[in-house]
Amino acid sequence: MTHANGDLPQLQAADGPWSIYLHVPFCASRCGYCDFNTYVLAAMGEDAIPGYLEAAHRELDLAGQMWRRRPAVSTIFFGGGTPTMLTPAQLGELVDHIRTVWGIDDDAEITTEANPETLDEDVLSGLLAAGINRLSMGMQSSDEFVLTILDRRHRPGRAVEMARLARQVGFDDVSLDLIFGAPGEDLGSWRCSLEAALSAEPDHVSAYSLIVEEGTRLAARIRRGELPMTDEDDLADKYLIAEKALTEAGYVNYEVSNWARSRDGHDHRCRHNMAYWLGRDWWGIGPGAHSHVNGTRWWNVKHPATYRGRLAEGRLPVEDHEVLDAEQRHEETVLLQLRLADGLPLSQLTEVERHRADHVVEQGLGAIRGGHLVLNLSGRMVADRIITDLLV
Repeated sequence: MTHANGDLPQLQAADGPWSIYLHVPFCASRCGYCDFNTYVLAAMGEDAIPGYLEAAHRELDLAGQMWRRRPAVSTIFFGGGTPTMLTPAQLGELVDHIRTVWGIDDDAEITTEANPETLDEDVLSGLLAAGINRLSMGMQSSDEFVLTILDRRHRPGRAVEMARLARQVGFDDVSLDLIFGAPGEDLGSWRCSLEAALSAEPDHVSAYSLIVEEGTRLAARIRRGELPMTDEDDLADKYLIAEKALTEAGYVNYEVSNWARSRDGHDHRCRHNMAYWLGRDWWGIGPGAHSHVNGTRWWNVKHPATYRGRLAEGRLPVEDHEVLDAEQRHEETVLLQLRLADGLPLSQLTEVERHRADHVVEQGLGAIRGGHLVLNLSGRMVADRIITDLLV
């Protein structure tokens, strides 16, 4: 049920750990495939970052006044945009503010996304000193041609260099993001990108198939015939290549597009993303950020100027919200948890859906294990179709 205004109802927290997401909407340039809520910093005026920071700190104060949530925050994630357009000190001040308002678990996972060209040894050391203990870098590819197609600014090899340097300065949790399926990328190029990523020995790898979103520069180029559209068979082949390379290197798939390894007794799955997939509470700070508390979901106004204006008036910058009914919450549980290696609890399914789950097993796409429907590799490759069939 969607509400027509931004006023939030009384929030009742769910039990268990919870998270904070901070959206930093600025980038040095806009990638051709990106449809996220991002803005080129140079076009936003000299006060863009100071104004954003002032507003974000105000939002943290207002959120804390409205929601005295306990226990302390278990994960924090700086996303974007490019969070490392802010200085390490500025990111650290936001972490400290969260600690003041709600407290932060001693073993909290605190992640920042970063583009390789924004990093060097001083920045990496500063991030670590600011309390950030997990680095997630947008590598995307090691192929100069593919990086050019995607409008990425960093040179081939830069992400691997920065991942190794991050380890040297003291990061114990380093993740690399890859994208496969760019127009013109062949299988050999994709294999080379995987080999390059693995040479950095990251703790975590995400490998996403390229989605061509309407309204992006990439979509316009494909529509004009300048670039070919990737076909589904090519994407499937590249997913299989990724699974083989990552598994042989000791990584375990824990969500359809994510692989992690255990090192020094530590499981390097992204705890923040697991909070999303398991339907836990999180509060989103920043322009366009989304939040979820126990079945109530809301989202902030998108433009940084509007965001700043709302907070200058002493109001939460909520654009709108919805209270999910039982059917919507059920659908989200199926949609998110079936993508996990731990699988979907059969207890979450209706009797009719339970019979459909048996059909998934009969098709050779999964198994019933420990009271969960768990997809195998073949099932993961058609996970969206299976989810649709379960919920039809």
